Amino acid sequence: MGRYIGPKCRLCRREGIKLFLKGERCFSSKCAIEVRNYPPGMHQPKKLSEYGEQLREKQKLRRMYGLMEKQFRNYYIRAAQKKGVTGELLLQYLETRLDNVVFLLGFANSRDMARQLVCHGHVTVNGRQVDIPSYEVKAGSLLGVKSRDKSQKLVQETLKTTESRQVPTWLSLDKKNLKAEVIKVPERNEIEVPVNENVIVELYSK
Repeated sequence: MGRYIGPKCRLCRREGIKLFLKGERCFSSKCAIEVRNYPPGMHQPKKLSEYGEQLREKQKLRRMYGLMEKQFRNYYIRAAQKKGVTGELLLQYLETRLDNVVFLLGFANSRDMARQLVCHGHVTVNGRQVDIPSYEVKAGSLLGVKSRDKSQKLVQETLKTTESRQVPTWLSLDKKNLKAEVIKVPERNEIEVPVNENVIVELYSK
């Protein structure tokens, strides 16, 4: 199954929450959830089964980070094999993806745009160009924008549109120099993702 290329707002309406897939539109009154806060289609909503609830939570998280099912499952397997709380570890792996960090810093309007920035070589980690969106940043990692004019201008213009966003406490941003630092790996209360990760663990552990 290929990547979803249909209307992104439809996904938000299906999950009933903002997945922040449309950049600044998601932060405005034009957001589909603000205008039509009900699932797409003509079907009457039905009460979900336990499995249905677990599936919906998994789909929310997967779609929010723009991952295919195989990618998402691999993150779960890694989390399950590591010592600690599986659900929290899963969120930490997703949150510390390079494309997600670029989005949280305001360098990009959406995670899709952040993925493009990384793939096109606009982002550096510890002084080296990294073009892998799934690259996992660590505590102490230093992020920057490539010194070429095209990269600098692109990110500077985007920061003007995202200046109202609040950068997470586990990240430090220097807007003037277009640099940032990962202060630490985020804890669960620092990850602003409106999902119940425990039911996702239950779904995969069956």
